[in-house]
This record gives sequence, structure tokens and C-alpha cells, in this order.
Amino acid sequence: MMRKSGCSSFLNVPSMIPLFLVLLHVSASWAAADSVYATFVHCLSKQTNQPNQVSHILYAQTNASYTSVLRAYIRNSRLNTSSTRKPVIIVTPTQESHVQAAVICSKSIGLQIRTRSGGHDYEGISYISDVPFILLDMFNLRSINIDLKEQTAWVGTGATLGELFYRIWEKSKVHGFPAGACPTVGVGGHFSGGGYGNMLRKYGLSVDHVIDARIVDAKGRILDKASMGEDLFWAIRGGGGASFGVILSYKLNLVPVPKRVTIFRVERTLEEKATDIVYKWQQVATTTDDNLFMRLLLQPVRSKLKKGEMTVRASIITLFLGNAEQLVSLLGKEFPELGLKKENVTETSWIGSVVWWANFDIGTSPDVLLDRNPDSADFLKRKSDYVQKPISKDGLNWLWKKMIMSGKTGLVFNPYGGKMSEIPASATPFPHRAGNLFKIQYSLSWEEEGVVVDKNHTTQIRTLFSYMTPFVSKNPRRAFLNYRDLDIGVNRNDKNSYEEGKVYGVKYFNDNFNRLVKVKTAVDPDNFFRNEQSIPVLPNIAIPF
Repeated sequence: MMRKSGCSSFLNVPSMIPLFLVLLHVSASWAAADSVYATFVHCLSKQTNQPNQVSHILYAQTNASYTSVLRAYIRNSRLNTSSTRKPVIIVTPTQESHVQAAVICSKSIGLQIRTRSGGHDYEGISYISDVPFILLDMFNLRSINIDLKEQTAWVGTGATLGELFYRIWEKSKVHGFPAGACPTVGVGGHFSGGGYGNMLRKYGLSVDHVIDARIVDAKGRILDKASMGEDLFWAIRGGGGASFGVILSYKLNLVPVPKRVTIFRVERTLEEKATDIVYKWQQVATTTDDNLFMRLLLQPVRSKLKKGEMTVRASIITLFLGNAEQLVSLLGKEFPELGLKKENVTETSWIGSVVWWANFDIGTSPDVLLDRNPDSADFLKRKSDYVQKPISKDGLNWLWKKMIMSGKTGLVFNPYGGKMSEIPASATPFPHRAGNLFKIQYSLSWEEEGVVVDKNHTTQIRTLFSYMTPFVSKNPRRAFLNYRDLDIGVNRNDKNSYEEGKVYGVKYFNDNFNRLVKVKTAVDPDNFFRNEQSIPVLPNIAIPF
């Protein structure tokens, strides 16, 4: 169970301190918070010229709804403890002008901003901070406008992927958009970090189809593609929007999808020759027809054939932009080890595949994509890697032993190739294109709370990550921004900000890091938009593009 946020952290003082001093401390804390709130309300009222509306979009820590608003989009229970620093104020804008005013007023009172779209940042950078801050919660700015004549959509960054998919489906049964499989993920963070899904081999990333955007910059101005310029527009399509401003909305090019697509899931354990399947998957998944995406899940499980022993289960989950007969024929030639037959696969609509990939039963109504499922979270830790050379069978057998020994950490292999290999690494800040066979997500979730439990689980996943070193990219060891991982570097945003930022920056962005730094320095020289892994400003030395 998640701990409820509240004032308990203020009372964490030695018992020998007199009660009147404890009460004095609490009273002073609330008084300071009330003073900040009053100043912020005054500034926001003046900036928006809407004094009667401002109170409806603000939540102070004393507000009865504060905790429920904060918890609604916390997606990692590790980041919702009594000791986690909470925002001084939560702002829930309903108009773009509210965002402009929030930026201006936050700067004027010297508080940082955290911007939350769907709350799926794995390290919670969108809603926690080590310093006093204001949370800009974008869930009200969720409008989606589909233009089938242009085959485009304007999407507010407070919308979820599920809502985007649903609204496209409402208008057309032969259009879709390449984005993630989790419907509650927010558009804002997903797109600004690159955005990938099960059509990336056919169409590339989400950001490869972003054609315009609206952003509030550090001066409180609203800029679109024309007024922000090519450099900033480039940066917010994969470089992390929170380093550059507050993104309000994106304009997207929709993509064509068949009326019928095909899906299937097959599972094999080590006793069922999973090693051969995984080895062959590496050869097929990244080179096969661009219409085929085969995700591979690897998980330590109890063996059903050898009582009391652990094994590894390999699951292949697939989307094919074509019919069942074509898919069975294709894999019969390229991947006969699967033994795939027509009765093993299912034809459905594209929206039906979206629902199925979101772990609902085949035939479930698309209406489930509109469920934001607020205030629901496990304790979790995620990490990422890129593989550029196939892992040998000996290497796989060694990996199985380490997975079983390490605990419960699962691995998700996402194949690249296809369109991903055709787009230059410098086209967007996301650099992991040609030369990468597949991306790995390390995944571990648990339900129990507590410091000891947390340490045990995070040690498990970090240990497996260490074991994988021989098999993954090197110099740098690459990472995916949307699988946020503070283990790979943290920025204290002091005089060493550039050097600290470079540590994680080259892992996320490789050769694109320096260009991002130059853009950041140009548009936010005072580094107002900063966090533990933001793009740093340029130091007083020249660096090459």
C-alpha cells in the first residue's frame, strides 16, 4: 500500500525536544508555505487577469484535495513516501495562459517548476525534487483535434496515448499513430523523449511524425515551430522537453494502417528450447519484413517440468500490419523454429491490437483506452541498454543462470531495423538508429513497501545490469531517455553542471548532446528549466557540434 502524503515528515524530530518547539516548527513551516502561496496567487491573478478563476486551478498543501491531486498521476510508489518532498503548490492549468503565468510567477518567487503529463517518468522527475518546487500538472490540457483531410492531429500534452489512439479510431479505421503500448502514458513526456511503439520498424518513432509544436519558453512566451526556430524544434523532439520549457501541444502526421492486422503471443521455457528461439529471434526480428514487430520478454519463473527449480520463460508478442496468412507464411520461411500455424494467430482491427497490447482480452471495447486509472502504482525500477551484436548461445546460457540467480528481474527486447535504420542519428536528438539490433528494458516491480525491500529489489536489477556489460553497447553504454535511470548520472546544477550533465547526456544522446547544450544555452541561459538529468547550459568554453 502507498503511504499517504501529509505533514508527518515535519514531526520527525527527537523526542526530547519540547512539544512547544515542535508546534512552533510546524507553525513556521505552514506560515512560510502560506506566504509563498499568497505571493504566487497574487502574481498569477495579475498575469492572467483572472483573479476569480485562479483559485480553482491551485492547490496548496493545506487544501483538502491536495493529496488526491498529487497522487492521481504518481505511477511509481517508491516516489510516494512520507519522506518524499512534495510540491509547495500544484497548478492545474485549464488554459495556455495559465502555463505562461505559472512560469513567470515561479521565476519571480525563485521556485523551480516540475511539469507532469501522465506521471510515468520512472524516477519521478516530473513530480518530485530535492528543492522547493511548483508542480505544473497538465492533465486538463488534453484536447485532441483530428483533421482527416490533412491526416494530422493536434494533441495537448496532458492527453494520454490511449486517448489519442481512441480519438483517431473514432474518426478513421485506416489511420493510426506510432507510439507506446501503455495507454495511460502521457503524450507530453512520451513524445519529448522520442516515443516508440510496436510500429517503429515500419514508421520509426513518434517524434519522426511531429510536424509542429507549441511551447512556453523561459520568458513566458508561447512559440510554435516558426517562431521557436529549427534548433529548438529539433531539441524538443527527443531531447526532453522539460529542459527547454513547457510544451503545450504537438501537431502530428497520422500514418496509414490496414483494416485488419494480425497479433499473436507464443511462450517457450528453457526446457522447450527457449535458447534456440531467442538466438534465432536476434537474427530474424531486426531484419524481417518492416510490417512485423516481435517483442521478446524474458522472465525467471518456476519450472512446470522440474519441480522446485527455476527456469526462464521467453515470450514473443507480435504486431503484423497484414493478414494472418501472410504472417504465417513469412515466419514459416524465416522462423520455422516457432512452428507457427494459422490457429495460433488472431486477425483484428488496428485499434483491437492496441487494446490487446495493453493487456486486455481480445474483443475488449476500445473504451478501456479512455480509463486514466488514477492513483494506481506499483513499486518499480527500470533500466535500459542497447545491443549491437547478437548474443551467442553460450552467452545466453550464461545469462539464464545470472537471471535466475539475480532474482525476479525481467528483460524486454525491442527489435530495431526497418525504418529505424534509415533515419540518420542526427535527425532528432534520439540517436539510437542504425547499428542497434535491439533495445533492452530491465523491469522489476513489487508490491511491498519499506527501505529493506526497496534495497533488495534495486540491488537485484542493478546486479543483472552489471552482468549484461559484455553484451551491450560500449563507449558510451547507451541508454534511452524515456526509461529514466538516475543510476547513470545526476546533475546538481552547480558550477560543474556541464561535466555532470555530460556523464548521462552522452549515454542518452551520444553525439547529439553538444547540440542540445548549445540549444539549451540559447533559449534558457539562466537554466531555469532544470532537474536531476536536464540538459546543462554551455560552460564558458567552446565545444564543437
